[in-house]
Amino acid sequence: MIRIDRIMAHPLFCKAMQGIRISEQERIFCKHGMEHCMDVARILYIMVMEDDLLYDKDVVYAAALLHDIGRYEEYISHTPHHEASVRMAEEILVDCEFSKEETACILGAIGRHKDYDEEADTFCKLLYKADKLSRNCYDCQAQEECYWEENKRNYTIQY
Repeated sequence: MIRIDRIMAHPLFCKAMQGIRISEQERIFCKHGMEHCMDVARILYIMVMEDDLLYDKDVVYAAALLHDIGRYEEYISHTPHHEASVRMAEEILVDCEFSKEETACILGAIGRHKDYDEEADTFCKLLYKADKLSRNCYDCQAQEECYWEENKRNYTIQY
């Protein structure tokens, strides 16, 4: 997965991940660093394999790694993170030699991962679901204060 290695070494990706790490040091809720991104990637890849879907492993991992990089910008300027993530990811994907089709697929999923969209394509829904499944709510000290705890009661996603 040479292109995934390129993403993780990309200066914009590294800057964003460092900014997220610093911004979330005191955060009591789920964090959005490399551990979260890799959890999302693994869950997403398992779902793709289980359903015999034809998404390239690089596309799966790229979407997961890049889906929250805009949080860095959100913490600084209050830009919605999914919008900032799309903009930042596009630059990284071009530099890392993803095709136009792959880039469109990845950016579409990143742009729609914040809220569930019934009209979205399968890959968008899978990224959304993987992002939510990556949360370890059962082991969270802030469980009672978390907005997700209230929302997950109605959590059923079909794709």
